[in-house]
Amino acid sequence: MKSEMAFTRIAASTLAIVSLASLAGAQKGTAPGGAGAAPQVPAATSSAQAGRGGGRGPAVVSPEVLPDRRVVFRILAPYAETVTISASDIPVSSMVPAQSASPAAGAAPAPLGTAAAAPAPPPAASPGGRAGPPFTRNESGIWEATIGPVAPGAFRYVFQVDGVRTIDPVNTKISESNTATWSLFYVPGLDVQDVRDVAHGAVATIYYSSAVLKTTRRMHVYTPPGYESGTQKYPVFYLLHGAGDSDDAWTSVGRAGFIMDNLIAEKKAAPMIIVMPAGHQPATMGTATPATAAVPGTAQPPAVNPFTVEFVTDVMPCVERHYRTLTDRRHRAIAGLSMGGSQTLDIAFRHLARFAYIGVFSSGATLGGGRGAGPAASGAPPRPDWEATHRADLDNAALKKGTTLIWLSTGVDDGLITNTRATVELLGKHGFDPVFKESPGGHTWINWRDYLSEFAKRLFQ
Repeated sequence: MKSEMAFTRIAASTLAIVSLASLAGAQKGTAPGGAGAAPQVPAATSSAQAGRGGGRGPAVVSPEVLPDRRVVFRILAPYAETVTISASDIPVSSMVPAQSASPAAGAAPAPLGTAAAAPAPPPAASPGGRAGPPFTRNESGIWEATIGPVAPGAFRYVFQVDGVRTIDPVNTKISESNTATWSLFYVPGLDVQDVRDVAHGAVATIYYSSAVLKTTRRMHVYTPPGYESGTQKYPVFYLLHGAGDSDDAWTSVGRAGFIMDNLIAEKKAAPMIIVMPAGHQPATMGTATPATAAVPGTAQPPAVNPFTVEFVTDVMPCVERHYRTLTDRRHRAIAGLSMGGSQTLDIAFRHLARFAYIGVFSSGATLGGGRGAGPAASGAPPRPDWEATHRADLDNAALKKGTTLIWLSTGVDDGLITNTRATVELLGKHGFDPVFKESPGGHTWINWRDYLSEFAKRLFQ
């Protein structure tokens, strides 16, 4: 008899990662005082760094979020020559050094007849992220920079220590993307995203065996407050991440668990199970991730998004077997951001009989499953037409009646806004009535957390 699909539920662990990047500069020296000699080790840290046990070194607090929403970053790197940070969603205006934003309180004006000090130049772009502030090093070997004020929300960052990507060694809060780990900080001030004194649900890290991929896969699952002690069944909401991210993203930088806790506590959202699977699929060693796949036993058109196959074959059955879910159409929702938005549209309009609620965040209809309909590679066959490929569900009058909500939102500064508008027009042409909101801003988590909050409030009411 075929064995039951492997299923493991574990508590999320906290990783404390100590970076050795600060020692990289020490290897540059050739001889004391000679050409290329390593920088002098500050006396305050020499025993800790050179003796490895002769002392603990100075205490470092990083990041420090101040009451006025300025944020101070620090890293002990006595041998480093340069330090900056890379960050993705922090607005460039907030990355300007806080101390240069305005004169110090009580500072005297420049004397008559003298030139005022020139304003500080804008920060240089930091590798892999937005512009970073200049860091200064004190006599203890601690580098420090202050930015802000920063708008409330969660933000990822890493240090660049002499060009080496380094997570903050004293910050235990992290967020995973598909190929990297990021340090994470949160600036409070948004009721729906803050950790509040309300009943909290649970987020579990789930491992399951994928029959499609012949490997073990991971997803995150949020269960609402009271799930463990109850017996009732709940509606289920499948929430997909974007390109380059992982199944961890929606619960770390996306704050999905806290958002849902707060909405449910205020009775602004129905209690529900949220399933956050991994949208990227592993490639065989030495090969590229497959661009197409065929659904076993079916005559699907070419270029079926490979994630669609795994989602229907493995993810949904695993969830419905191991969680108390309501499995009819009106109690199922699916949404995703960027790549996850195009995956959502592919899944939903191949299996519209299964989903009453569809959400698309900063994306539109493309067969590639990526961020948008980019040009095909030179010499590659043309992509199948999305509308033609999904016509059966698009033109099914019976399925339209059970489609409760199609909700799309994209920032006006987002490069995918044109794709979103075209998708709204296409759906309207086929008799659907999508809700479309053009929000401020661009392709960032600042928008996606808001989209989740707005969309979740419309589900299962």
